[in-house]
Amino acid sequence: MQHPAYGELRPVTSYASVLLARNPNPMTLDGTNTWVLRDPDSRECVIIDPGPDDVEHLGLVAEHGPVGLVLLTHHHEDHTAGVAEFVQRTGAPVRALDPALCRDAKPLADGEPITAAGLELRVMTTAGHTADSVCFVAEHDEPAVFTGDSILGRGTTVVAHPDGNLGSYLDSLRKIADLPPGVRALPGHGPELDDARSAAEFYLDHRSQRLAQVREALSTLGRDATPRQVVELVYADVDPAVWPAADLTVQAQLTYLRERGEL
Repeated sequence: MQHPAYGELRPVTSYASVLLARNPNPMTLDGTNTWVLRDPDSRECVIIDPGPDDVEHLGLVAEHGPVGLVLLTHHHEDHTAGVAEFVQRTGAPVRALDPALCRDAKPLADGEPITAAGLELRVMTTAGHTADSVCFVAEHDEPAVFTGDSILGRGTTVVAHPDGNLGSYLDSLRKIADLPPGVRALPGHGPELDDARSAAEFYLDHRSQRLAQVREALSTLGRDATPRQVVELVYADVDPAVWPAADLTVQAQLTYLRERGEL
């Protein structure tokens, strides 16, 4: 099976399969990827991001239990709105960076090893898309990193002010770019990518180009230009349906430039 495949568990590696939720829109691409992880010899599985509050989707995910642990990449509802229903179905503990999202378990910590379902995962905090964003690095003979929304399978990630912070996001992309070559990126939206390092380097280059465009726009519009005025110049190539998100991204860019003393 190829992405997208709704309603079917699609194997991606020997230990990771994905169920795609039916919640497509301009922000979620084809929908939210819920990842089901287990070593072939393990009875239990780990779920990364149960997804939206969609009874059909959550039921399909639960069918592939028993679920020993739920991990969350960040707090956005397209990844977490189904948590309460999923916990009710499975009784599984939930771990996230934000203590408020945890259920019967402690919060995640940067660099922490997680042993579950016969697998070894490492927590990598990747603030930027949100303050509580994390990735999970699979230390396995088929290495992969579950990137949530820090890296998408198609397009680029929104960094929405004020929860999103561009400086933090650039630092997080550099952390991902420091992974060894050949570590696959298994994202929260879109198809998997063959090399997370290359994807992070592309994102860094893209952000650098966008910042250069914002600087150029400000030289035309003036330092007091509104985010929407900048969007209309810099994001003219982007679907206007996502311009409200672009407004927040530009606000994050302007904040970054102010933090660096450029405005």
